[in-house]
Amino acid sequence: RRELTSLSLQIMSFGFKNGIPNDADFVFDLRCLPNPYWEKELREYSGKDQPVMEFLSKQDSVSEMLEDLKSFLDRWIPHFESDNRSYLSIAFGCTGGHHRSVYIAEQLTSYFKELGKPVILRHRDI
Repeated sequence: RRELTSLSLQIMSFGFKNGIPNDADFVFDLRCLPNPYWEKELREYSGKDQPVMEFLSKQDSVSEMLEDLKSFLDRWIPHFESDNRSYLSIAFGCTGGHHRSVYIAEQLTSYFKELGKPVILRHRDI
């Protein structure tokens, strides 16, 4: 029986307008979520900034997407671990890669770190 290696998660946010990352194992499209860009006072912030985080955290669809993503990844990551993979690259995209994808990537990075998973986070387009 093979010993399992520790699977590192590589989580990335990106903007579809700059192309899909070609090294991602999973790509999730978040363009269906409410876009802070259309709120003039939020436009210049990113998903790492408190005003955008507050805006997105109050949206039911964002909370539902986050829960669905956690559930999906919780279910399927062990299958990649059992295949003795060393990393799994997960990319989250929105239009510009500044708001929704950044927020979701940040939230999921925190979630998986709390579970003790090694996580590398990269925001490609901010």
